[in-house]
Amino acid sequence: MTSGRCHCGAVTWTATGEPLHHALCHCSDCRRSAGAPMVGWIAYKVEQVTIDGEVTTFNSSGTAMRQFCPKCGTGMFYTNAEYLPGIIDIQSSTLDDAGEHAPAAHIQVAERLPWMATQDALPKFDRFPSMG
Repeated sequence: MTSGRCHCGAVTWTATGEPLHHALCHCSDCRRSAGAPMVGWIAYKVEQVTIDGEVTTFNSSGTAMRQFCPKCGTGMFYTNAEYLPGIIDIQSSTLDDAGEHAPAAHIQVAERLPWMATQDALPKFDRFPSMG
């Protein structure tokens, strides 16, 4: 069983069985929704997932439904009856053990921000760098 929650804990979820995929999405809709350069999604069949707590649903584009915690704003779930029938994507950063579930692909790279291709070359710091 896999589980996760929003930042404040008001929304929790559990999933049974193996996920269908786990990918990092670079589409502009995901970026705008999350306020991030990409979003990790781990997908399950709808019947594999149990959600506890109330979510708010936002129709982000046509049949794309994004759900988030109304208390803390954490993005949680994505469904699209037209393109992904019977599937629920869960933002993988909400996993309780997110470090144990590595993504297997980048998707929607046609919309990737150009500067994302060189991010591995940036300096790396274990914590915040000195600002002095």
